[in-house]
Amino acid sequence: MLMNKNSGPASGEAKLQYGPNGFRVLRTGNHVFCAASGVPIALEELRYWSVEYQEAYATPQLATERLKP
Repeated sequence: MLMNKNSGPASGEAKLQYGPNGFRVLRTGNHVFCAASGVPIALEELRYWSVEYQEAYATPQLATERLKP
């Protein structure tokens, strides 16, 4: 995760750019929403996302289901 050194904890939804090895914070916040279930995911807990779709997923099962061909 790349963060601006001036950015501190912020509440609300973050805006992220997802890459193959991490994500960049474009707008500070403390969570994003799962694209499949809609549940909030704390940035510290975010482990699953799609670079192609630029979406976050709460669990590996939701990511697998969404990314099926």
